[in-house]
Amino acid sequence: MNSAGLWMLLMLGGLVIGTGLPVWALLLGTSTLFAGLGLVTGQIDARLLGAVPARLVGLLEHDLLQALPLYVFIGLLLQRLTLAHAIFALLARLLRPLGSSTPLAALGVGVLVAPMNGSVASSASLLSRLVGPRLQSLPPQRGIAMLSVAATIGVVVPPSLVLLLLGDTMLRAHTEASNLPGFPLAGLRIINTQDVLRAALIPALALVVLWAGVAWWRGRGTQDAPAAPLARRDTVLALVGIGTIIALLASVFSGALLAVEAAATGGCLLVLTAVLRRAMSATDWRRLLDETLQLSGALFALLVGATTFSLVFRGWGTDRWLSDLVLTSPLGPYATAAAVLLFVAACAWVLDAFEMIFVIIPILAPSLIARLGDAQQSAVLLLLVLQLGFLLPPMGYAVLVVQSRGGFARVRTAALLRAMLPYALAQVAVLVTVFCLPATAHWLDRPAPPAAPAATPQSEADVVKQMEEMARQPDGAPEPEPPRQ
Repeated sequence: MNSAGLWMLLMLGGLVIGTGLPVWALLLGTSTLFAGLGLVTGQIDARLLGAVPARLVGLLEHDLLQALPLYVFIGLLLQRLTLAHAIFALLARLLRPLGSSTPLAALGVGVLVAPMNGSVASSASLLSRLVGPRLQSLPPQRGIAMLSVAATIGVVVPPSLVLLLLGDTMLRAHTEASNLPGFPLAGLRIINTQDVLRAALIPALALVVLWAGVAWWRGRGTQDAPAAPLARRDTVLALVGIGTIIALLASVFSGALLAVEAAATGGCLLVLTAVLRRAMSATDWRRLLDETLQLSGALFALLVGATTFSLVFRGWGTDRWLSDLVLTSPLGPYATAAAVLLFVAACAWVLDAFEMIFVIIPILAPSLIARLGDAQQSAVLLLLVLQLGFLLPPMGYAVLVVQSRGGFARVRTAALLRAMLPYALAQVAVLVTVFCLPATAHWLDRPAPPAAPAATPQSEADVVKQMEEMARQPDGAPEPEPPRQ
């Protein structure tokens, strides 16, 4: 019966693909069904289900989840302002001498804006509206591939909301892994969110450089459209926007600001920009706030469903069964870790980043850390696998959003796979590098504090002298008083 949790996952995946209902509702429905079966068969204690409200209250007190509505607000506001358009126009103008300026500018906007958007869906919607019309001159499969790649940059470029939430999840997973049998405890330090951000930066930069090379190579033979004139006002707006975004991202990456503080600062600056430029009417603001509440509510409903799902999953004992299966696998540590990553990629093929972080990764990350022995390497590998799952057609989440909102003609899956292949190969190259060379996730680690100097061992004569002095001091004798001045 310990494998019942796997049937929960299979049922959830089938319902997500076949029904089109909201995932949070499917999570709650699947959890309720299997919780009822567990109560009837005696496999689940009713007191376990009574812990759901307390767990939800504890989760909602977390500062990262408090920042979630702010990230949603920023993502929706960026779609309505001309800031992203000005940044794109400036980058396209600056990159025009290189050729392929439109795809490279789209990638640049993804690097700057996607970490502030907070979700793949929001980034894909923004880039589809902003860049989609400019890529219509390309074959549709190449345009879809380019936008999908740019929309997923926020998954790996720190400090996106996906990375922040994953960092918190990896902290708990590392704590659980330290309690598994056979895990080395010597010198163990549980990682935190800043460790995950530093570990992800170098692989993320390498991936962006490789993707930029692919975009330039594929578009080198095409003639860029004449650059539209850029007003001085828009140039200043783009430069100030780029500088502000970089400063906010750097402040969170360095730990100078918390995620909620950076999100609040970014939101206030965007509101101030919109007010000063009179970019939105009262109706637009009302509609923006309504959409923010709706999307935030959907994400929190997803959190409630995922928390309930994971609790029932653990109630069946499937998490312990999977850990034992991974830890005792005869395939060896690296082959077993590769199998776990393939399973995560398969789940990411049908689930969004938040669903993966709330549901799948807490289940599999502890055993993955235990097999690899490196929590930071495990976090980077999970990030890259998540991103790869979002890019694989026909079910990749980023591909689905771009196809529905990018304005491109329908493309056969085979053609889309060929268009996505160079980007996927570049990502696999970075993934394999991190897998085979764990040091790539530690190049930005803070230096360990200096060890305390070892005590100088006493000589034999000193030991003898100390023992003689102790022998001359009678038991209970008062200490001699210090001389009076």
